[in-house]
Amino acid sequence: MNYFAHGMRFCDRPYFLAGTACPDWLSVADRRVRLRARRVEPFADGSESPEAEIAAGILQHLEDDQHFHQTRTFVETSAELTRLIRRVLGPEDGFRPGFLGHIATELILDGVLIERDPQCLDDYYRAIDALDGELVQRTVNKMARGETNRLVGLIPRFHAEQFLRDYLDSVRLLYRLNQVMRRIKLRQLPDELADVFDTGREFIRERASELLPFPSADVSPANTNHKTHR
Repeated sequence: MNYFAHGMRFCDRPYFLAGTACPDWLSVADRRVRLRARRVEPFADGSESPEAEIAAGILQHLEDDQHFHQTRTFVETSAELTRLIRRVLGPEDGFRPGFLGHIATELILDGVLIERDPQCLDDYYRAIDALDGELVQRTVNKMARGETNRLVGLIPRFHAEQFLRDYLDSVRLLYRLNQVMRRIKLRQLPDELADVFDTGREFIRERASELLPFPSADVSPANTNHKTHR
């Protein structure tokens, strides 16, 4: 799962929502800093303090991912996207098709959820804008293996750029993935992959509820209730 799928239910709890984003923020900002459940759990004391909310959000992220990666639909979808990507990139492209099949499944799912409830994405970014980045960083440093000074700068950039909106469109999604390719010093991806992402999008639209660790009614196209679930 990616940022929006993790956090969309918690837009009225900004620090819980921040916790759901923290593992992914760290993967961008400071990969050497890791969050593990056993170190986070003592801070999730149910007090509803910002620290406890961040800890509970991190645990929610870890629980969500465990469910997500074990679903049959994730295995089937990522495998099919991997096959289609390898057809475009060629069999000599090594591990990249598998990596891209995995990550594209997550990003396209975010796009599908956003198109079903675009107002919720506005609520999501308003919650991010309400955060005290220094408080988030201090809290993460209490719980993590290692310390970072990079979250405080990343959080406002994450809000300003609002790149989750690009996941609605396969061409823009490809642009964002090519940014990742540049960051990790791999070759740029060809334009033909946008068509592959369109194919994956149709499949994920049909089976989104099978990927998620919460009731499918929460992501129904007819759902206009933006209250979150605890």
